[in-house]
Amino acid sequence: MNIKSLTSRLSVSAQITAADLADIKEQGFRSIICNRPDGEGADQPTFDEIAQAAKKMGLEARYIPITAGRVSDEEAAEFGNSLDELAGPTLAYCRSGTRSTMLWSLSRSKTRNMSDILTRAKGAGYDMGGVVRRIANGGKTPTDKGDAYYDVVIVGAGAGGISAAASLKSRKSDLNIAIIDPADIHYYQPGWTMVGGGIFDASDTARTMGSLIPRGVHWIKSAVAAFEPENNAVILDGCRVVKYTRMIVCPGIKLDWNAIEGLDDTLGQNGVSSNYRYDLAPYTWNLVQGMTSGRAIFTQPPMPIKCAGAPQKAMYLSGDAWHRRGVLKDIDIHFNNAGGVLFGVKDYVPALMDYVQKYDASLNFFHNLVAVDGPAKKAWFDVAKPDAPVERVEMEFDMMHVCPPQTAPDFIRVSPLADAAGWVDVDQSTLRHKTYDNVWSLGDVMNAPNAKTAAAARKQAPVVADNIVADINGHSATAQYDGYGSCPLTVERGKIVLAEFGYGGVLLPSFPKAIIDGTKPSRAAWFLKEKLLPPIYWKAMLKGREWMAKPDVISVKND
Repeated sequence: MNIKSLTSRLSVSAQITAADLADIKEQGFRSIICNRPDGEGADQPTFDEIAQAAKKMGLEARYIPITAGRVSDEEAAEFGNSLDELAGPTLAYCRSGTRSTMLWSLSRSKTRNMSDILTRAKGAGYDMGGVVRRIANGGKTPTDKGDAYYDVVIVGAGAGGISAAASLKSRKSDLNIAIIDPADIHYYQPGWTMVGGGIFDASDTARTMGSLIPRGVHWIKSAVAAFEPENNAVILDGCRVVKYTRMIVCPGIKLDWNAIEGLDDTLGQNGVSSNYRYDLAPYTWNLVQGMTSGRAIFTQPPMPIKCAGAPQKAMYLSGDAWHRRGVLKDIDIHFNNAGGVLFGVKDYVPALMDYVQKYDASLNFFHNLVAVDGPAKKAWFDVAKPDAPVERVEMEFDMMHVCPPQTAPDFIRVSPLADAAGWVDVDQSTLRHKTYDNVWSLGDVMNAPNAKTAAAARKQAPVVADNIVADINGHSATAQYDGYGSCPLTVERGKIVLAEFGYGGVLLPSFPKAIIDGTKPSRAAWFLKEKLLPPIYWKAMLKGREWMAKPDVISVKND
């Protein structure tokens, strides 16, 4: 008997026998629901046998038989009502537990969001992908087949989505394209490090979404609830169905603030900030300006994260500000990194270490932030050094800059598009989905082993656009992505170490060494970051003007 929990009040299992009931009661269950019709299997006990034995044990029993593959709306409602009426916790069972899980999913579709239902079901080992439309429709079978149709549907209107739409329009202007995104505001997120360092104003990094959607592209202002790639359909909140011929998936990454105990309650106060949020980056600079002594901790969670250099960028700019004010000697800087290296591409480490030493920062590797008590100014880290047991350590702080753990968005992780780790599963060269050949992905959400940066999306969008147009024309992929990513490491105000690299850590500099040597701090790289990249983002990348972003052509060898 393999019992799997869906909630604190409901678990499911495969077929049980009367002999199992003592163990079921011992585990704390107070009621059972049978969802398997009598006579379905030759060795299956009848419900009456189970019910009589359950009554002797003091367990309530209810019979809601479901024919496999035919869960009606009325049966789902009856199951939900039974859960509300019966003493809990309840164990529901059928042949495998699937029907019981489906009944719960449909019956709770009005009170739980789609991602939560699918996540809980998947965690118990059950795939509810076949009933996502019904879940989105409040548990009832939808009567429509599609509310809208487009040649290309793009999920996500961040840097990747808008750039891909603009690049497609520049190649094939007659394409009927829709972008799905519920956000009103679009952010230039690479600028938030500069906001936290007192260089940019936060307002300079935000524009209205409507002003950036490319001309001729439809904007569907809604959230995606689920995908049906086998039906070429996207299910929106409210059960609206959008059909497509081809789809691009680029909704970005989820910042999981709640994964750290106490963090969400103290962000923006008690000396705890993060440049990973628009409203918090100005607070980072306020803290830096007001600090004259004490301990400052800068954290980095386990990979993957977007802009892996951002946690240490905050440390460098803060250290530089304290150095310029003459208070650095009284500030104890700690960089607590869950990983084991300062930066993943070794060529840039020597230059970074010079600044670590300049700011007298302590590097604490394998330190993963797990809890914060803001009012008490204390933080706890799990230290997981190789070949050693995990040790929890407490550190006091006066200021702490936090980089949150990050995952794929919930609606991606539970979708058919995801790999085992929850990321959209693509070919790392063509960015085409490995299973669904009319789906592509780019940006932070896909599983290619590149750095998750806006610079990467700038290179990926033309690759996806080229390959979709080639597919429309009946050709194989024509463009390939080399894993390019860029991380302008702001080591001090006025100087940057411009890290540019591709798959496997291969250096991919955009400029000759005589102009910018990326392995050394330079003023030219700072000028690029401060003065050139923002207008390139707003006026070129998001407009389909692919300055220094033309895709590499796939070479075809003749036989």
